[in-house]
Amino acid sequence: MEKLIKAFVGIFPKKIQDVYYKYEEKWLYLVFGVLTTVVSIVTKLAFFGLVPGEPKWETTAGVVFSWVCAVTFAFFTNKKYVFKNETNGGKEFFAVFVSFYGARLATLAMEWVIFFVFCDILHISKSIITFASQVIIFVANYLLSKLFVFKKKDENKSNG
Repeated sequence: MEKLIKAFVGIFPKKIQDVYYKYEEKWLYLVFGVLTTVVSIVTKLAFFGLVPGEPKWETTAGVVFSWVCAVTFAFFTNKKYVFKNETNGGKEFFAVFVSFYGARLATLAMEWVIFFVFCDILHISKSIITFASQVIIFVANYLLSKLFVFKKKDENKSNG
């Protein structure tokens, strides 16, 4: 994958390559964020199409299934390609995995609060809040991943 990315970036003029490499982590986060959204949509639609059942159960289960698939995809792509996080052994890997899921649960709760306040209490359009909340959640997920989940090893030692 890294060779594919370098080859793709290599087709652009040097100035564009320089901008890419200066902000590589952010560009990769954006690309894998879009792919995570695709995973979410595809798994949700596949679930709805393949698992018949009570509409309320189907909706809740489909959303949860989709969220788990998307967060798992995001974890592995963020760990390997975006933040280039190396773990030594199962215990360290599991700690990072749990930390990532905890951060995503926090932003899921944040999104629920945003919808509750702006849609249910203030009666602002769900369409507007959907797009606005995605920007907020996207940034929050990046910051939580960078600052807490995938901290560099030398940052851990100097802070701990």
